Amino acid sequence: MNMRVLVVEDDKEIRAFIRSSLSIEGYEVQTAVSISEARAMLQQALPDVMVLDLGLPDGDGIELVREVRKQHNLPILIVSARHQEAQKILLLDAGADDFLSKPFSVGELLARIRVALRHRGTSLAAAVTEYVLDDLRIDLASHVVQCRGEVLHLTPTEFKLLARLVRSAGRVVTHRQLLSDVWGNEFIDHTHYLRLYMAQLRAKIEENPAEPRYLLTETGVGYRLAI
Repeated sequence: MNMRVLVVEDDKEIRAFIRSSLSIEGYEVQTAVSISEARAMLQQALPDVMVLDLGLPDGDGIELVREVRKQHNLPILIVSARHQEAQKILLLDAGADDFLSKPFSVGELLARIRVALRHRGTSLAAAVTEYVLDDLRIDLASHVVQCRGEVLHLTPTEFKLLARLVRSAGRVVTHRQLLSDVWGNEFIDHTHYLRLYMAQLRAKIEENPAEPRYLLTETGVGYRLAI
């Protein structure tokens, strides 16, 4: 099961940036734009980590830190444009695990999440985000796929499917797992989606789609990215 992250951030662009960065790393990401929405999500299902902005439309994020810490031990990472030392100390004393000042890099965000999880006894290695084999190069962080010297243009769903295979390069990923991770749990029986998009990917990547070199089929089980 993927680690679940709840991102509470009202800025649309920052929220999308964090969500995309975490999804590429293999996290299952939920987002909320307010304290009230975050409360509702926390009641439905507890995430493994919460990434929290402070200046939210219906209050200050420190209120949510105090509420969550009274009931749960999940790691809380603050991301904020506030830089005052006193503010950081107040948040850490309230129960936050770490404080990351905006702007921040993807690498630092991911590293701090791994540290927060490690302090709770969950050790995670950095996810595989780059793949190179013969003429195929995939850089998930930069959203770049090159094959035979040309940059390929993939749809968002094609890229998401390829990214999921990259994270498990060399290992078989089952049909159900791919459908769940790329489309959602409600689509685990829609195997025709997978066949369609895998055919599209092979048409763009493989020199001979009928005899794939990279995107391999494990009959009756799933697919595997060759290594």
